[in-house]
Amino acid sequence: MVDIVRGFRLYVAFITGRIPNHRFRLLMYRYIFGVKIAEGASVHWRTVFFAPEGVEIGSNSIVGNDCFLDGRRGIKIGSNVNIGGHVQIYTLEHDPNAPDFGTKGGEVVVGDRAYIATRSTILPGVRVGEGAVVAAGAVVTRDVEPFVMVGGVPARPIGGRQSDLAYELGYHMPFQ
Repeated sequence: MVDIVRGFRLYVAFITGRIPNHRFRLLMYRYIFGVKIAEGASVHWRTVFFAPEGVEIGSNSIVGNDCFLDGRRGIKIGSNVNIGGHVQIYTLEHDPNAPDFGTKGGEVVVGDRAYIATRSTILPGVRVGEGAVVAAGAVVTRDVEPFVMVGGVPARPIGGRQSDLAYELGYHMPFQ
């Protein structure tokens, strides 16, 4: 019975992501599904959550359209983070070397003012440092140091970013 209720809840969260009304989606995510979404944050449509109650999104952060956020082991997204469309963040995966093909994983943390570009993937247990950049299509398997730019499969350092970032993102609505 618990699996049926959980499955139905995820289905309703999936349907919520398809509703083209930003205010309604945020209300549902916050108060029905338990996503911790700070003021000024934006979750664009068609985002899919697995264990939405394990996801925290900091102030003025933007989650682009068609993202997948796996909150089973926890996702903490800092403030003023820009997550492009079609990004996938996983916190649990199968262990191909385990005799029972069991799972392993850990919390994913994204630091303030990081930029996760479109179609990139972040795997379980990764920390993306403050101001870091993950290039489009990258697969992040290891921690990313602050203000470092990574790209490729698997992601490797490809550059740096200035450390005096002061911008604020966000979707500021008067009724939030």
